[in-house]
Amino acid sequence: MEEQSRDDEVSRRGFLLTSAAAAGLTAIAEHPRPAVAATAATATAAGAAAAVVEVALKVNGKERTLSLDPRVTLLDALRERLDLTGTKKGCDRGQCGACTVHVDGRRVLSCLTLAAGVSGKAVITIEGLADGDRLHPVQRAFVECDGLQCGFCTPGQVMSAVALIEEGYAGSEAEIREHMSGNICRCGAYQQIVQAVRMAKEGA
Repeated sequence: MEEQSRDDEVSRRGFLLTSAAAAGLTAIAEHPRPAVAATAATATAAGAAAAVVEVALKVNGKERTLSLDPRVTLLDALRERLDLTGTKKGCDRGQCGACTVHVDGRRVLSCLTLAAGVSGKAVITIEGLADGDRLHPVQRAFVECDGLQCGFCTPGQVMSAVALIEEGYAGSEAEIREHMSGNICRCGAYQQIVQAVRMAKEGA
C-alpha cells in the first residue's frame, strides 16, 4: 500500500512537471523576447517601405506624383489620394462600369487598373470633361434627355458615352446599346441614356 502511494506521488509529480514545462513553452511562443519582436517589426517596416513606388500621372491635365503601394488601384488613387470622388466605386469587380475613366484616350475600368500600371499616362476623369462652367456636349445631352436618376452611375455612363462616340460606335441605337452594355444603370434609365448619346453624336 505504501509502495502504491509512492508511485502515485511520483506520477503526480511527473504530471505537474510536464504541465509546467508546456505552460512555459506556450508563454514563450505567445510573448517572444523583445529582441526577436523588434527584429520582426523592423523587417516588416523595411518590407513595407520597399513596396512603395512612385507613380507619375497626368490627371485632367495636371501632373501628379504619388507614393503608393503597387497594389493600389487607379480608382482608389483617384478617390482617396487625389480627392477626385466623381469616379464611383460600385461593384469594385469591373462589372458595373461606374468607375470608368479614360487613360490615354481609351476607356478603362479604374477598379481593375493598377495605378502603377498607368504611370506616365494621361488620365481623364468626369471632373476633367467640362471646360470650366461649360459642360461637355455629352454632359449637356444627359441633362437635356434626363439620362440620369439617382446619378450614381452617371459619371461612368458619361465617360463611356464620350469614348463610344470617339470610337465611332454610335451609328445606331442597337450599336449604342451594345457598346454601352458594360455600364449598368440600376434605375433603368437606359432609353434616356441612348437618346443622350445620339443627341451628343449628332451635335458633334
